[in-house]
Amino acid sequence: MKIVVLDGYTLDPGDNPWDDVAAFGELTVYDRTNPARVPEAASGAEILLTNKTPVDAETLESLGSLKFISVLATGYDIVDIEAARRRGVPVSNIPEYGTDTVAQFTMALVLELCHHVGEHFRSVRSGDWGRCPDWCYWRSPQVLLNGKTMGIIGFGRIGRRVGDLAHAFGMRVLAFDTAHTNAPDWESFEWADVNRIFRESHVVSLHCPQTPENAGFVNESLLGAMRKDAFLINASRGGLVSEKDLAEALNSGAIAGAALDVVSEEPITNENPLLSARNCVLTPHMAWSTLEARRRLMKGTAENIRAFLAGSPINVVNGDFSSSSRGA
Repeated sequence: MKIVVLDGYTLDPGDNPWDDVAAFGELTVYDRTNPARVPEAASGAEILLTNKTPVDAETLESLGSLKFISVLATGYDIVDIEAARRRGVPVSNIPEYGTDTVAQFTMALVLELCHHVGEHFRSVRSGDWGRCPDWCYWRSPQVLLNGKTMGIIGFGRIGRRVGDLAHAFGMRVLAFDTAHTNAPDWESFEWADVNRIFRESHVVSLHCPQTPENAGFVNESLLGAMRKDAFLINASRGGLVSEKDLAEALNSGAIAGAALDVVSEEPITNENPLLSARNCVLTPHMAWSTLEARRRLMKGTAENIRAFLAGSPINVVNGDFSSSSRGA
């Protein structure tokens, strides 16, 4: 069984070996693959693993040996799953590996906007505290979360965990999701529509997948409805937000701040307006990257391959392939 990994470096930069995956066949790991060279790199592959390297319909047509794709992530929009379904190729993802780490990182973004710890550390290191006539100072407003409202768009595994953490901080939680199931039993929890969440929340955090229907839905209209002291957090998908509209909202003082781990084009380009926006924290799509989460992702990938080879693929996102037979 020939297995090809298109972009393995971020999963294993040297501390998370591929041994569990290699046990299933002949493994080739590319640190990175130019999208135009995917057909060449994946030639003859029966199992293809990708994180952020696109696998489109044209590429799928060129891979005649391909039997299975496992995405090295929870989000799977990088693969044309309908084209794969038409080819009879199941596509699986890893749905739960990063729940805790992404939720933790989300709260780190919130807390950075509340306290600007890094800025104050740099100020102290530069000698500002030593020159201060008082025993303390602060360079930004300090924000208490207790008693404020967290609005969560997308209340799946990660969104729900963020809700748990926000509740532990004493926050009221409003949540939007297409399915109102397993609501928390906190008195401070309510389901709400998107417009209400943007109107009432002190913090709005995005945890939904990106689809053609919701691309750029966080736009001038929704941002304009937010409180002037509100923060926007995005650790989901960059394309959910109109970056031009967000930059304008930040620079005009329409909202107090934003923190984003994702942008519409990654790596970020020099032209992205958020790079120069007021009170905007940007991190390089790293919310998922704790070693513990990456080890779970590696283990989950091996489990996906094992299930496929046994004829009962799991975590399939593009149809029912339960009767698939194992490839030769």
